[in-house]
Amino acid sequence: MGVGEPRWGGGRPELVRARVQRGLSQETAAEAIGVTPTTWARWERGEQGVRACYRPRIAALFGVSAVEVERWIEGWSYGETPSWPVKDFGDASPAATVKAAALLWRYEMDPSRRHLLASLPFIPTALGEWLTSWNYGTPVASAAQEGAGRAVGLADVARIDEAQRAFVQMDQRFGAGVVRPVVVEYLNGTVAPLLRGRYDERVGAELMTAAAGMTWLAGWTAFDLNRQGQAQQHFGQALRLAKTGNDPLTGVWVLATLTRQATHLEQGTWAVWLARAATDTARRAEAPPRVMALVLAGEARAMAVEANPAETGDRHSARQVEHLLAEAERAYARGATDRDPAWVGRFEAVELDAQAGRCWSLLGDHRRAAACAETVVTAFSERLPRSAQLNRVHAAEAYLDMGELEQAIDSARAAIPMTKALTSARSTDLLRRFADRLEPYGDSVMVREFRDRLNSELAA
Repeated sequence: MGVGEPRWGGGRPELVRARVQRGLSQETAAEAIGVTPTTWARWERGEQGVRACYRPRIAALFGVSAVEVERWIEGWSYGETPSWPVKDFGDASPAATVKAAALLWRYEMDPSRRHLLASLPFIPTALGEWLTSWNYGTPVASAAQEGAGRAVGLADVARIDEAQRAFVQMDQRFGAGVVRPVVVEYLNGTVAPLLRGRYDERVGAELMTAAAGMTWLAGWTAFDLNRQGQAQQHFGQALRLAKTGNDPLTGVWVLATLTRQATHLEQGTWAVWLARAATDTARRAEAPPRVMALVLAGEARAMAVEANPAETGDRHSARQVEHLLAEAERAYARGATDRDPAWVGRFEAVELDAQAGRCWSLLGDHRRAAACAETVVTAFSERLPRSAQLNRVHAAEAYLDMGELEQAIDSARAAIPMTKALTSARSTDLLRRFADRLEPYGDSVMVREFRDRLNSELAA
């Protein structure tokens, strides 16, 4: 049996063993999952595939991880899949980096492996080795490679960068669901063969940076679809590519995004460590002001999530958050330079308002948080609909925290058509979580009407 091949026809003994150990009959297990006993029997005999919607139910029934269920169903060993942390992360040689990247992208193109990647959980402890390798790993002497493929030049690298810019624009306008399949196909079909080619040190360094940027986008789009373990895998690979290309500013970018992911998942301690690694790297690289503004704003938000001053009353942490926000604003005001990496050009001044708004909410200044969110909505409503939608919901949250229910409902209602137009699970989940916060006001007519409209529109 090849790697990644399901062993249908050979039965699924692990699934049988799990049921028997629980003392369940096929009929009882089938009823718990919501299928017929005939379907369950076919699953155990390996005669029928198991649809994705049933796999989390199986995991819940037997109290195991999603990865374990995948192993039972598809028949491969977890050791044959991308592991945590990324294998051999400390080996930053071009050959090892290319091999690891190509493996990850190939898994993305295999339907059975892709499903497993999408079900991976976010593993905070994986970040420790990544940070150690990034901070203390020995840089490679040269990014040159004498691969088996064709000669690669700077024009090939430029085309990767152009494709990435186009894909980013699509992601910003329509959400990750539209663009992600194209990104991973491009990585596997275009970038991987180039990495396996022949190139000198200069081209190799530029190629690693370009590949890191496209891999970052694969991670970002997985993040927007709430596939957090899958996103983390790609961010880790992007960090490794940046290390191999000896590109600290691209590393800063990836670390800043990992900070954002950890913050989103309320992993406050890891978010702070990642943010400080990004800030320290930026300072060592003498990063331009707008890069410093980005990482300082990220550090402020990470610290706000970890300390949560509004709940704990931690005024020391609150002052540190305010200091970092002020420092970020001063850095941004120093303006653009000719050393700015391309990615920082997407970090507009109003993005500072977005970051600050989340910080003010955690500091308990909900009126200021609402004002920041409204500023972002006004700036981005036409150009960047996903950012506008997220901040429209953040404004609604701030109004609700102020006790202004009607204004909160009005703001959230305006986000419904924006959410419907996006293929962004993150955007949808944020709006649904806001709806859940309305439970104490469930008897209100306006709340019932809002919830009915939300359910109707998103179901459609």
